[in-house]
Amino acid sequence: MNAPASSNHKVIITCAVTGSIHTPSMSPHLPVTASEIADAAVGAAEAGAAIIHLHARNPSDGRPDQSPELFSPFLSVIKQRSNCVVNITTGGAATMTIDDRLKPAKTFKPEVASLNMGSMNFGLHPMLNRFTEFRHDWERPYLEGSKDRVFKNTFSDIEYILKTCADNGTRFEFECYDIGHLYTLAHFADLGIVKPPFFVQSVFGILGGIGAHYEDVVHMHRTSTRLFGSDFQWSVLGAGRNQLPVASMSVALGGHIRVGLEDSLWAGRGKLARSNAEQVEKARLIIENMGLEVATPDEARELLALKGGDMVAF
Repeated sequence: MNAPASSNHKVIITCAVTGSIHTPSMSPHLPVTASEIADAAVGAAEAGAAIIHLHARNPSDGRPDQSPELFSPFLSVIKQRSNCVVNITTGGAATMTIDDRLKPAKTFKPEVASLNMGSMNFGLHPMLNRFTEFRHDWERPYLEGSKDRVFKNTFSDIEYILKTCADNGTRFEFECYDIGHLYTLAHFADLGIVKPPFFVQSVFGILGGIGAHYEDVVHMHRTSTRLFGSDFQWSVLGAGRNQLPVASMSVALGGHIRVGLEDSLWAGRGKLARSNAEQVEKARLIIENMGLEVATPDEARELLALKGGDMVAF
């Protein structure tokens, strides 16, 4: 359980280095190629991230792509260069089928995979108010199309992902974008399909999910505590400008932090982050300025009961 911060609390920093939300024209620092993603991941780990959350992109135009052959080059490099925990998305992008989204986690058997705990509207189109010029022809339609697009993860889809990965020893970053997603996780826990400790990643500030007000953050934490008691580790991510304010709230509540260019392109008001490592360094300052310590990868493995980096298939 995550109680209010105490002096022996070790804080896990997760870094999501590229994702499928932002498009390449939005920032020259967004990793696209395998080498860029690998360098971003290693840099974030060296800055203090214990867990690296990974998506892949088509190297020619930066389009989100879940092809296992695009993951393989950077997974092998990351494993050679870092002891970090590798977390492979099953979220992919809302434009993909569930089987496409699941392929990399199924193939590479990571220590952690992300899992969105419900279907939802996922509105990216407001970014068109800030970004108006695009280098690739897919970017504008991708953002505009989110007005009429649902990210689909039904109860059947969630069960399919959980059972497919069960024999791999992969545990999950349960991405909860609203209160109902916590109850969905509790449902699968009641069925015995998922086992504690649960790594609950509460997501704030996505259009279609819960907001990023302090009361929203407290409500998610309070509900998680009521549902899961001592059987969970609680982490947060705040989208866009909400990244560091929400991170600060989490640390004060005894939780963990996720940062990265998947979730926010920024390192301050109107200032693009130059790297994922820059955001990790800012998260680390929050933690250390509160008198706490950043968890190492092995400490994160212990907190989350992970199988170990030698048990993956890459």
